[in-house]
Amino acid sequence: MQTEVMFAGFGGQGILASGKILAQAAMAEGFEVAWVPSYGPEMRGGTAYCLVVISDRPIGSPIVKRPQHLVAMNRPSLEKFAPMLKPNGTILINSTLIPVGTDRDDLHQVRVPATTLASALGNSKAANVVALGAFIARTGILAFGTLIASVKAEFAQKDKLVDLNLRALEAGRALALEPSRG
Repeated sequence: MQTEVMFAGFGGQGILASGKILAQAAMAEGFEVAWVPSYGPEMRGGTAYCLVVISDRPIGSPIVKRPQHLVAMNRPSLEKFAPMLKPNGTILINSTLIPVGTDRDDLHQVRVPATTLASALGNSKAANVVALGAFIARTGILAFGTLIASVKAEFAQKDKLVDLNLRALEAGRALALEPSRG
C-alpha cells in the first residue's frame, strides 16, 4: 500500500507544517515516509506545496508525478494540481478561498471552509490543521488518535497553540464527516 498526499496553497498558510505533521503521524504508525517540501519564492506569498508519500514498504522514489490526494488551500493550487491526480483520489478544498470545485468526476471532493472555521476558533492560521483533520477523517489513511499525538508534539513548545490546534483538528473532523460534505 502506498499513498501520496500533496498539500498546496499560498506561502504562509502552513502547507509545509501540514505535511510534516502527517509525515510524523505516519512514522508513528510504523510506515515508511518521504516528505518533499518546496522551498523558494513560495515563502513570500507564491504557491507553496509539499508531497508526503506513505508506504508499508520501502519507497522507491519520493518524487511522484501523479499523487493520489490533494489538500488545496487556494484556487491557484487547485487549478494547478487537480489535473495531475490519480483517479479515485480525494481533493479537500478550502471552500473559504476556493468558490469552485474541480470538473473531474473521477475524484472524491470534500469542501470545507477551513479558513472560516479556524477564524471562528480564534486564529485563521489554524486553517491548515482544520483541513488536515478533515482530510484524515474523510480518507482514514491514518488513525485520528495518531494525528492528535503528532499535533501535540508539533506544538509542544508553544502551549497556547496546542489547544487551538487540537480544537482545529476536531472541528475539521466533525465537518468532514457531515453527510453534505461530498
